[in-house]
Order: sequence, then structure tokens, then C-alpha cells
Amino acid sequence: MTKPKPASPTTQAAQKAVLEALPFEDQFDFEQAQRGFIAAVPDGQVTNARGAELWDLQAYDFLNQGEAPDTVNPSLWRMAQLNMNNGLYKVCERVYQLRGIDLANMTIIEGDSGLIIVDPMTTAEVAGAGLDLYHAHRPEKPVVCVIYSHSHVDHYGGAMGVASAEDAASGKVSVIAPDQFVEELSGENVIAGNAMMRRAQFQFGGLLRKGACGQVDAGLGKVTARGRVTLISPTLVITEPTETHAVDGVEIVFQLAPDSEAPAEMHMFLPQFGVLNMAENTTRLLHNFIPFRGSVARDPRIWSRHISDAITMFGDRTEVLIGQHHWPTWGRDEVRAYLEKQRDLYKYIHDQTVRLMNHGLNREEISEELDLPPGLDQEWSVRGYYGSVSHNAKAVYQRYLSWYDANPANLNQLPRREAGRKMVEYMGGAEALLFRAQADFGVGEYRWVAQVLSHLVFAEPENMAGRQLLADTFEQLGYQAESATWRNAYLYGAQELRHGLAKLPPRRMISPDMLTALSGGALFDFMAVRLNGAKAAGLRWRINWHLSDIDERLMMNLQNCTMTYMPGEVADDAAASVRVSREVLVAVNVRKTNVTEALAAGEMEIKGDPALVVRLFEILDDFDMMFDVVAPSLKGE
Repeated sequence: MTKPKPASPTTQAAQKAVLEALPFEDQFDFEQAQRGFIAAVPDGQVTNARGAELWDLQAYDFLNQGEAPDTVNPSLWRMAQLNMNNGLYKVCERVYQLRGIDLANMTIIEGDSGLIIVDPMTTAEVAGAGLDLYHAHRPEKPVVCVIYSHSHVDHYGGAMGVASAEDAASGKVSVIAPDQFVEELSGENVIAGNAMMRRAQFQFGGLLRKGACGQVDAGLGKVTARGRVTLISPTLVITEPTETHAVDGVEIVFQLAPDSEAPAEMHMFLPQFGVLNMAENTTRLLHNFIPFRGSVARDPRIWSRHISDAITMFGDRTEVLIGQHHWPTWGRDEVRAYLEKQRDLYKYIHDQTVRLMNHGLNREEISEELDLPPGLDQEWSVRGYYGSVSHNAKAVYQRYLSWYDANPANLNQLPRREAGRKMVEYMGGAEALLFRAQADFGVGEYRWVAQVLSHLVFAEPENMAGRQLLADTFEQLGYQAESATWRNAYLYGAQELRHGLAKLPPRRMISPDMLTALSGGALFDFMAVRLNGAKAAGLRWRINWHLSDIDERLMMNLQNCTMTYMPGEVADDAAASVRVSREVLVAVNVRKTNVTEALAAGEMEIKGDPALVVRLFEILDDFDMMFDVVAPSLKGE
């Protein structure tokens, strides 16, 4: 196995420049991050019932060594150290947080008779471990409410670790979510789930070795926890711009903030405690407008407006500001100052990108020119540890003008392999290209070397000299990156070039628990994007479906190699009519069972032609997550 290379002289100089540019003498964040500490996560670890490790902070012990090594941007090193704070924290009377046990925080509000959980993290096991830690230091009370602040998996996936679907169905536990929550999570996490999970490997660096030459942080936290991703369907959806509800004796004002950090998101204000929860719309960093895993481009203009509205509605009454990542801000004046900086940060990048766009600059030119303005550039809370000014500006450009820069040369470019072969040919062949790339690498022209060598590895996948030099190049770019996500992407790219694709055990890319909580329409959207058009050629079917557990009916239509459906419709001329629960339909979709077995077990009823329903699931693709990204796979990978 190729060992990581040391930082080059160019990288060492870049790290020194960061040390000279930013106020590292300011230690206030370290004091605030530890305020209210009660108890740490035991041994910094969470395991499941089989002893498998799901969360491990011990792997990050190297961060305790003090000053940043040359292989980590000093600014990112500082943030990585701050994100080592973990355990149970008291925010104020009756409000507590679990931090550093997953990427996101879990907030616990003590109601009159039970506990209100805000964002039960990513997996059931870590959410349960967090609740256990709370109960070890606070009175044992039942969970009476779960609140999802927004539609990202690290804020709802652990729901079944703190409550059950049965308790929600019976009314014992209420589950509150913002408008369009279920619709949006099915779009981002289900329809594009396989591609997003592959891309997330680069964003979070979960398969990188932890260390000074590897993964050190993810910006919002260390990394996402492993375990069982779950979902309990909401029992109350917030639909008005602001709504006030009494939840177990606690008054909560909900402020919807759609189309901000998530398409479905909301803030919460607790008047009796003076606590404002901004969900993930304000954090201790510059967030992203498009994550590397992929999503619809976010609107920073609207995002900034929601922060501004929160200041107007709650600023004069807020004594403590919390979020679902990082640590709180205490003090009314301090809260307002912090919120104003976050508000202006997102609006500045939006407005200046649009200004330069209207001057005719393209995405790359805007990203090269734009930087944080005076007044923000020395603020730790707006540094680009997760997003960056560079790729956020590109997201703004994409939102308004699309991927196309209006230059016809970029309208119908060759695919990467064909373009790579022609580029290598035009540069005089692989040997000549490598000679020039090695020279540019030696003087620190890493960005250009990466562009050129990407052409080479797609043109000649087995050119090991090209792959190794590209890996070395990615590595230096990763070492220099202030953004944790940039670092992870570069270093994971280097790892795949050196060692090939990771050999992962078979796993379901989409959680069955999450699929079972979706509407029938969302389930058929999931099926439709798996339909193999070539295999469906010539087929023309109508199938009636009755989802028995929710009494939902729809008519599925298959023609022109396309699956569509009509909610509430029943076709008299359907070739088959199927009665099945969502749970069994999901099990068939994820290949846990099949139509024949479900029929034999009495879990599915079909009137008409059962062979047609069997055939339907045969023409749905299953996705392999480990597709090529940085280079074509070599034989045997």
C-alpha cells in the first residue's frame, strides 16, 4: 500500500500563509464549545448489539497534539479540534444537547411530563446511545415528541432509536416536521440516493484513514455515524409561515424556512427559555449552496431572508441561540451580531456572484475573483469548512444560468474518455504530457496538473505513472484545503487512484425503514427511476395497486418505456390488480423477498396476471454504488 506523501514546499508555504492571515490567538470559541459540559460519550465510542463500531472519536486522538502539521490547513485543524468536544451539554434550564456523537446534534427539551427530541441524528443506534447518556445524568422521562428540523438524513435517521412507529401511530409520541418534509426527503435521498451515497464518500471521507494525512473532519462535525437509518412519519406538519404549539407544556413557535439550507426546514423559538434554534441555517462556518453529494442548488437570497426574519421576530427575546450543529451563542447582543454575520455572508456571495455574472464572467472566473469581504474575512464563524466561496459562487451561477456558459464550444463536448484520448494525442502523447505535468507539479501548479492528468487517466486507465502523479497532486491539494469537504474529496480521490475502489460488503443503499414511511406515489417514483428503458421496450401495461396499510390506491401505467401513475385511479382494463402493504412492497423492491414468495405467504394478492407483476420487478435495475469517478476501474477492481 502506497503511504501518504509529505507536504511539499509549496504546501508548507501555503499553510504558513494561513497562519499569518487569520487570528489564531482568539480562543473564545474553545471556551464556548465547552460551556455547559456534563459528561463525555463513554470512551468516545458507540457500538451496536453485535459489537460493531458505529462511532469512534478515539480515532481522532491525533488532533490533541496541538499545532497543525504541514499536511493539514491550520484553519481546518482548529475547526477539527473544536469538533472533538463531545457528550451531554446543558444549554439552559430544561434544554440540553448531545454533541459530537454524530455529525449533527440532538437537542432535548424537558417538557412537563416527558422529553421533546429535536433531530434524532443519523442512525437509531447513536440516537439511542445519546438518549442513554442523557438519562444517566438527568431524570428518566419518556420521549413524548420528536421534531425534525429539516429533510436531511442526519436530522431524522435515528428516529427509531428514541421512539417507535407504533407509539407515533397510537398518539403516545407526536412527530412534528416542516411542510413538504416527506416529499423533499424522498426526492433527495431516495430517487437519487445511490449516486448521492457514492458522491458522499468523497464529501465526508468516511473510507479514509483518520489521521494528519487523512480524514480530520467534515466541517459540520467529524463524520456521519454508521448504523440503521430509520424514519417515523410525521403526525403534525407545520404548514403556516409561523405556528405556535404547546408541546408537553412547552410553547414552541415554529418559523418555516423553505428553500434555504434544505428545501423543507424550520426554525424554533422557545419563549419561556429565550432559546432560538436555527436548525442548520446558521452554523459555525460557511455552509454550501450545493453539497458535493449533490442536490438542487439552494437559494442563498432566500436563505439570508429567513435569517433576517428570525432576527426581526425573535432577536430581542433571544438569550441563547442553538443550532443542530456546533455549539450555542449566549447573550442577546452576541446572538444578534452572530446572526447578522451569517445573514450577510449568504447574501454577499449571492449578490456579488450575480453582479459579476451580469458583467459576463463565467463560473470559473467568478469563483477565482470572489472572496470574503473585509469585516467577514477575519471571522471564524464564516470560514469555508463545509462550503466555500468558490463552489458556492458556482452554485449561484448554476441556479440562474444553468450548467451552460453560452459558449458553443461547451455545448456538446465529448464524453470524458473520448475527450481524454484526443487531449493526450494533441499534447504529443502520454510520455510528453507526463513530462510536462511532472515539471508543473514540481513548482506547485497542482490545479492545472490535476486537470491535465484527469484526461490522461481516462484516456489510458492503466497508465500507472499518470495515476500515481494524479494521486500525488490530489494529495497536495487536499493538504492545502481549508474546506473539510474539499480535503476529503481530494484525499479520497488519491486513495482510489492508488488502491482502487473500496471492497465494501453488500448493503442496501436505501433504508427499508425510510422507504416504508413514504407515500405510495413516492414509492412508485422510486420504482420509475429504476425502470430499464431497453428492457421495457414494447411493453404496454396498466396495473392497479392498493396499498392496504394506508388505504391508498393508484393506477400504474407502463408504455413508451416509461412508468407513470395516477393517484386514486382504478383502471377497468388493468392487466393486474395488486393488494399489498407498503412494508411488503418495499421488501420486494429491495430484494428482501419477491412476488412469488409474497403471494405464497399471503402477503400479496393479485387479480389478473401474476406473471406480469413478476416481470415488472425483473425490469427494475439494482444499482452498484461503486461506479467510476476519478478514473476508470482497472481489471480486478
